Amino acid sequence: QVHLIESGGGLVQAGGSLRLSCAASGASGRTFSVNAMAWFRQAAGKEREFVAAINWRGGATHYADSVKGRFTISGDNAKNTVYLQMDSLKAEDTAVYYCNSNGIDDDADGFDSWGQGTQVTVSS
Repeated sequence: QVHLIESGGGLVQAGGSLRLSCAASGASGRTFSVNAMAWFRQAAGKEREFVAAINWRGGATHYADSVKGRFTISGDNAKNTVYLQMDSLKAEDTAVYYCNSNGIDDDADGFDSWGQGTQVTVSS
C-alpha cells in the first residue's frame, strides 16, 4: 500500500500563486516503483476532474486545457514527490486538489493511490 500526503493548499487572491506538494511513501517502509503521478481537483457540486500528470520515467507531462500555461507539474524521483506550481490563479481554480499515483509495489502488485486532498481557495 502506498500513502500520499499533500500539502501547500490555502487561500490566495486571484492572480496569485500557490505550490502544492505530494509525497508518496510505502506502508511499513515497503518499497514501490512509481509509473506516474497526477493532480485532480473537485470543486463544490462538481465531479472530480483531471488537472495535470507526469510520467515518472521519461518526465512527459500532460495538462488540462483549463490550466495550460498557468500550472506546472514537476517531480523529484529521489523523494517520490510531485509538485504543482499554480500561477495566475483564477476564482474557478477553487477546489479540493487531490494527488494520485500509480505503479508497482514490492509484491509486483499494481497500486493506484489517492491523497486526502488539500483545499485551494482563490478569492476574486
